[in-house]
Amino acid sequence: MRVLMFGWEFPPHISGGLGTACFGLTSSLIQHDVDVLFVVPRLFGDEDKELFRFISARETEIDFKNPYNYEVLKRLNYIQVSSAIIPYMSPEEFSRHSTVTDRNTISGYDFYSKHIDFTGQYGKDLMKEVAQYAFVASSIAKENSFEVIHAHDWLTYPAGIVAKEVSEKPLVIHVHATEFDRSGENINHAVFDIEQRGMQEADAIIAVSSYTKQIIIDKYRIAEGKIKVVHNGVLQTGNELKKEFQQGKKNKIVTFLGRVTFQKGPDYFVEAAKKVLSYYPDTRFVMAGKGDMLTRMIKRVAELRMSSRFHFTGFLRGADTDRLFGLSDVYVMPSVSEPFGISPLEAVQTGVPVIISKQSGVSEVLKNALKVDFWDTEALADAICGLLNYKALAETFSREGAKEVENLKWSNAAVLTKNIYNSII
Repeated sequence: MRVLMFGWEFPPHISGGLGTACFGLTSSLIQHDVDVLFVVPRLFGDEDKELFRFISARETEIDFKNPYNYEVLKRLNYIQVSSAIIPYMSPEEFSRHSTVTDRNTISGYDFYSKHIDFTGQYGKDLMKEVAQYAFVASSIAKENSFEVIHAHDWLTYPAGIVAKEVSEKPLVIHVHATEFDRSGENINHAVFDIEQRGMQEADAIIAVSSYTKQIIIDKYRIAEGKIKVVHNGVLQTGNELKKEFQQGKKNKIVTFLGRVTFQKGPDYFVEAAKKVLSYYPDTRFVMAGKGDMLTRMIKRVAELRMSSRFHFTGFLRGADTDRLFGLSDVYVMPSVSEPFGISPLEAVQTGVPVIISKQSGVSEVLKNALKVDFWDTEALADAICGLLNYKALAETFSREGAKEVENLKWSNAAVLTKNIYNSII
């Protein structure tokens, strides 16, 4: 079986959990005799091309003079640059970063060129790149043979739809997050429209949790039978790092790792930290990540006069993430709305007891974790204090959680995903 898969990012160039999930699922599908052609906007040159088969939209030749291609461009007119956003950035923050003009997304092409230039980044021309990516998808779909199309997250849904029209092959869309997760009720309607259209055009929808499935049903009005839940997995490593980095460490460390945005609840982490420090003043708190709320969090930490106990690392990846988990005594994910959440599994796997919000998909599969409502900073502070103070409690959650994670493999997700492919081919 061959799958044409559309993604927006892939390791080592990632901005969060989406790229990690694409890597985990794709590598496991390959082990289950699924040939994956993975399409990205551009390649950076250091991707693992021995294991994965990539197609770069940036390197795909386009015949702009072909009348059919022009018709594709006109159909993509529904994506407007005037509605451009940078993912996970608030409207107020975005307005300070760019000037948005009303112009058609299909204007400005060099019809004497054979390629479209993609940054492969999340920038002010994101919506234009989403439309261009979909346009190139028509050529990719015509030039390759495959049995099914798989599109990850809203950025690639238009590409999946166009590929389906060209090839007449079934489309699976993979919902890793919705606009309601990212923005609450203050949604960007252009993104919502793309998400809803993708869900309507898809032959099957993969939701990363039952939590996300219910949002799709309630907010997007999609029939329940069309949606299948496939929980994410975690790449299996070990907890040797924990033993290595804990040696000689003097202070307890409580960690937040994720985008510093509304969705991830960093403000609740900061408020809970202040309460914990009143009981355990030697505790250190780490916020690893970047996002539109980072400056606000730095200012709030200063206002609460705990800058000497609070550390901001910026975005971490790879060995730096492993080292942080190895140093941590407690990991906290206070997300306001979390479709899944891979990082708690990575933390548990390293031997770190975790606290997660009840408003998360990972809470469906991770039983050995403390769970609180994201808004309840008193309960969050109590949970942190409990794990810091009671060694036996922390060790129990660490030990039993690690056993659970051993069974949360990407291989399981790959089997379920392959079954979904077979059901619609």
